[in-house]
Formats: sequence, structure tokens, C-alpha cells
Amino acid sequence: MKPIQIAVIGTGSISSLHLDAYKKNPNASLYAVCDLNAERAQAAAEKYGAEKVYTDYRELLADPVIDAVSICTWNNTHAEISIAALHAGKHVLVEKPLCKTVEDALKVQEAVEKSGKLLQVGFVRRYDTNAQLLRAMADRGEFGEIYFAKASTLRRLGNPGGWFSDIERSGGGPLIDIGVHVIDLCWYMMGRPKPVSVSANTYHKLGNRSNVKNLSFYQAADYDASKNTVEDMANALIRFENGASLLVDVSFTLHAKSDETAVKLYGEKGGFEIDPETVIVTEQNDTILNIYPQTDNKGFNFSGAFQNEINHFIDCVSSGKQPISPVEDGVEIMKILVGIYESAAKGAEVRL
Repeated sequence: MKPIQIAVIGTGSISSLHLDAYKKNPNASLYAVCDLNAERAQAAAEKYGAEKVYTDYRELLADPVIDAVSICTWNNTHAEISIAALHAGKHVLVEKPLCKTVEDALKVQEAVEKSGKLLQVGFVRRYDTNAQLLRAMADRGEFGEIYFAKASTLRRLGNPGGWFSDIERSGGGPLIDIGVHVIDLCWYMMGRPKPVSVSANTYHKLGNRSNVKNLSFYQAADYDASKNTVEDMANALIRFENGASLLVDVSFTLHAKSDETAVKLYGEKGGFEIDPETVIVTEQNDTILNIYPQTDNKGFNFSGAFQNEINHFIDCVSSGKQPISPVEDGVEIMKILVGIYESAAKGAEVRL
């Protein structure tokens, strides 16, 4: 099979996971990279052996050699570049979130339908080996109806600054950056029920706390401690058409003793936890059992999940099958995210 010719648009921090994974896929060939910063683009091209370097994505998309692109740019450019790529006849893997608004999400979906090309949303948590194991068990009905989920991704000091803290480019703070992962993961595990309402709160109390010493945290390449227009923390109750519900809380900064990640789902026949490690809870012989599956990783394997995600994308491009995180799911998650921000702004439940 002829290798799929790949271009990566945006060579910031997340791009390295895409670039590494493409490099390890025998059916992919990294052909081009693009970034507004020419030096950063050139450095990525040299490191990963890309033939072409661009600073304008429009010029890149005009190159007929390219079959597919990974979009690793600021959130406010996702829709624009995705639509342009689809119209140019390229398949698209776009980092989460799909975009910033429901209107833009629907425009991307329309472009997918008109172009006949596939678009895969970078909901990388779906592609973790343990997540796929649990999803397969849920598909077999081993948990029964999954009616409640709880998800927390709490950072005590973790505002990356830069574009992450600029609402114009990011669309929001911890909710749209890290909350999107656990919201999508729970929704996917619950069987993707239709969301119908959201009741939520966001808080702007602590700022980015760049004054704190003696505790290191990830900082964006364009870190600037003076700029912060996103929420510190968000929480929400999401209701679904089938009666199920999801309770979620996320933060960039919080007066907490430690960072915390927990994802738990509860069904009629059993339940399971995904974070911080995989455990299944069920009943046998009138006894409650905690089952720890023997897998390579107890919890989320970041690099492994990205490799699975890229492998799946290349397989879908080659075979024409639809990805497990299609544009339609990106639209639904966008409705939930926008609904959370709207509910918080109004101080009332909103219907989706």
C-alpha cells in the first residue's frame, strides 16, 4: 500500500505527539509541516524528516501531494482550517475541541458531508487501550444501563498561560481544554446518549496564581503571566434524554492539596473507574467484587493512546471507514461545552 502523505499544521507542544505517532506508523509518510513561526516549523521538519515547510496553511493545502492533515493549532482556527482542508480534498484529524461555537461545528460538519472526506476529532481518551476494553464490555451489556457518571480533572496550579488563558484564541479555560476530555470519555462510555440540558457554574476567583513559588507546572510556549481571561474552575450537571446524568468539575487552579483526576461510571449490573486506574465493580454469588484487569497500564497511557489514535486515522483514510470519533460527536460535545458556559453566565439551567 502506498503510504498516506501527511501534513501537520501547527508545531506547538501537542504536535510532537502527532509527529511521533506518524513517524512510527509504516503506512504514513510525514511530507510537510506548517507553523506561523518559521523557525519552529523548520526545526520540526528537520527533526521528523518532513520534505516541505510552510508558514501559510493555505499554501500547504494547495499542495496536491498531501492526502491528510493533522490540525494542532489554536482552538479559534480549528473550524477555519478544517473547512479549508476538506474543501481542498484532504482528510482531517483535528485536535479537540472541534472549534469554539456550535455554529462553527455545524459548518465543519456540512463541509465533511459535501467533501466526502473524513474528519476525525482528537478525542484521544477514547483510543486508550483500557477505554476500549471497557467500551467493549459495555457493548456486551456487562454493566447494564450506565445511568450516572462522575468526572473530575482538578489542577491546584495548572494554568498554562499563553493562548490557553486567552479566551479569544482558546474559547475558554479548563472546561474546554482538559474538561472536554473527561466529558467526552464519559459520554462515549455511556453510549453517546442525546444531551438535553445543562446546569453549570464557572468561577473567576484566583487568577493564574503566577506568584506561587516552589511548585512547577506546564507553561505554554507563549506564556505571559499578565494575561488571563478564562475561568479558574467550572462544574456542571449534564442531563441526557435517556435519564442518565453526568457530574463534572474541572480546574486550572484551586486551593486543593493535590491535583486530582477521577472518572467513574455506574450501571445497573456493574460499574467501573477509568481514572486514576482501571477497576471494575460487579456482583457474583451475592458478593461485591472489585476487579483489576491485567493490562499493560493501570491508568491512561498518554503516548500509547495517541499512537492508537493516529493508527486509527491512517486506517480510516486507507479503508474509507468512519472513525470512532467522527465530526458528529464533535458537534454534540460542542453543544455541551457551549451549554455549560451559557448556563454559568445565566445562572440557570439551559436546554440544549
